[in-house]
Amino acid sequence: MVVYVTDATLFLFRFFLFAAVHSILASPFIKMQFIGRSSHLRRFYRLYYNILSLLLFGWVMAVFANSAVLYVAPGVWRFVLYFMQLVFLMILFVCVRQTGVADFIGIPEISTDDLKTTRLVTTGWYRIVRHPLYLFSMLFLLSNPVINVRWLLLTLASAVYFFIGARFEESRLLKEFGSEYEAYKRTVPFIIPRILKH
Repeated sequence: MVVYVTDATLFLFRFFLFAAVHSILASPFIKMQFIGRSSHLRRFYRLYYNILSLLLFGWVMAVFANSAVLYVAPGVWRFVLYFMQLVFLMILFVCVRQTGVADFIGIPEISTDDLKTTRLVTTGWYRIVRHPLYLFSMLFLLSNPVINVRWLLLTLASAVYFFIGARFEESRLLKEFGSEYEAYKRTVPFIIPRILKH
């Protein structure tokens, strides 16, 4: 039991270190500190940011791999849940396409200048909730048919991080889009969609 507590603590420490680095490097102030010093970083910042994020997340997931299994979906339900995960991944891809796959990956910086215009996306899944990437990422995590201690910790820690990250993102979007985003906030829910509309 002591081993699990130690591994769980190490896993959470790594996750929140990843979350801190991920958030700090995504902040406009820190980004400007980097790209203001180098035209190379101006073009490749987002790409490098994504690569570093993937490496850090791999480092997080490298510990606590053999944690105790808490739940396994019985029989056909396992395949139903895997199918649901596939559907959520497809929806996530659609959401990324709405805002631009190349921009999400960091490819535009290779071929475009700094003066590209941005637009507020309010259609498709963004018409249902303001943060569909966080919503469907959480649904993907919750739909895993095999839940071990590490996956449970990942799901809980991700929920906290998504909520905090969405709040910071809202602040940035308000500065960027002003009254347009205020109007969007009034009509579209935060992360949980409204089931019934009045």
